[in-house]
Amino acid sequence: MEWVSTPAEAVSAVQSGARIYLHGQAATPNRLIEAIVTRLRERALTDLEFLHLHTVGPATYADPEFADRVRVTNFFVGPNLRSRINHRNVDYLPCFLSEIPGLIRSGKRKVDVALIHVSPPDAHGFCSLGTSVEATRAAVEVASLVIAQVNDRMPRTHGDSLIHVDRIRYAVRVSEPIFETTPSSPGPVELRIGEHAAGLIEDGSTLQMGIGSVPDAVLVALKDHRDLGIHTEMWTDGALDLILSGAVNNRLKKVHPGKTVSSFILGTRKVYDFIHDNPSVIQLDAAYVNHPGVISRNPKVVAINSAVEVDLTGQVCADSIGDRIISGVGGQVDFITGASMSEGGKAIIALPSRTHQGASRLTPVLKSGAGVVTTRAHVHHVITEYGVADLYGKTIAERARSLIAIAHPDDREKLEREFSSRFAH
Repeated sequence: MEWVSTPAEAVSAVQSGARIYLHGQAATPNRLIEAIVTRLRERALTDLEFLHLHTVGPATYADPEFADRVRVTNFFVGPNLRSRINHRNVDYLPCFLSEIPGLIRSGKRKVDVALIHVSPPDAHGFCSLGTSVEATRAAVEVASLVIAQVNDRMPRTHGDSLIHVDRIRYAVRVSEPIFETTPSSPGPVELRIGEHAAGLIEDGSTLQMGIGSVPDAVLVALKDHRDLGIHTEMWTDGALDLILSGAVNNRLKKVHPGKTVSSFILGTRKVYDFIHDNPSVIQLDAAYVNHPGVISRNPKVVAINSAVEVDLTGQVCADSIGDRIISGVGGQVDFITGASMSEGGKAIIALPSRTHQGASRLTPVLKSGAGVVTTRAHVHHVITEYGVADLYGKTIAERARSLIAIAHPDDREKLEREFSSRFAH
């Protein structure tokens, strides 16, 4: 590893035509990205492709001024890129999170350069990928050029996050806070959803949860549970509260007992301080963490995921509003499948019955262009603030009746009429 003085020096070896993987989430290497953008503005680079999961920061490389020289492949679309998706030079690649590392390792999606954000090396020469391993580990393995932003504020995490300095070509020191989320404040609707979900979750369950007010509300409702475990693609402050309270101890897990397992972590400084050099927290490759066969080996796996809308047959749209992409497939199907295979497991889709604009999220059919992330055959439990619909083993008509029963009361009559006109010929 060669230390350089500035981000500009660090990225000076990047050449036109490069396929560049960006470390994601709180570990987005924004100083290195800015240096690449400067070279683009100077017209020193052309024909670049950026590949990444959810990143944070301005994502200036996706601006229209670079459209003739830059392509962006999103494996998951974050808020910073939603308005820029045009399916020309800025596009979305639907894929299960468990399969993304394999796409990279196989060369199906070529990576020449990996821009990463790591902790300083330890006495043995190992830096840590810190808050995000996900598919970045795979990118570091295959890239011919690895460039690191080395930050003394990046927590050191254990597991697959360790990268030896021999794998890094250029490194530049920075010292700045990493991105922090703003903890959500679940409202009455979300809290009722959380209570319904908690009623399905037994002591000794292994949890997968996402980020947002609905998953956080479920976690709040689990404070009196015992012997819970965590094996999840990501976690945040709500899960930390359960760990600190003793509700989560990972004691009964079969896969990595005693360890909180994830692929990336996104939270506040409180979370980052907790995970720093903490051997009870391990960050592993998403190909392993999200593999349904691995997930299913734990007992009573509960997968808690949300959705944009669910139709009356049980199809789940979770990555788009109509044909407008807003997120990604992510790990929802990985964990729903794994939970369904787990002994005593439960697969849950939890969502408010209505949007903020008052439209029903339970619909006769999905919006035109909406993507089916989770099929009707995968779905077991759907929860709104009005209760739980158990769809497993039910016919289309039985599913519709169960879902209408947990819709907003003012929407139920209309849903019944529309179901009858569309399906009950």
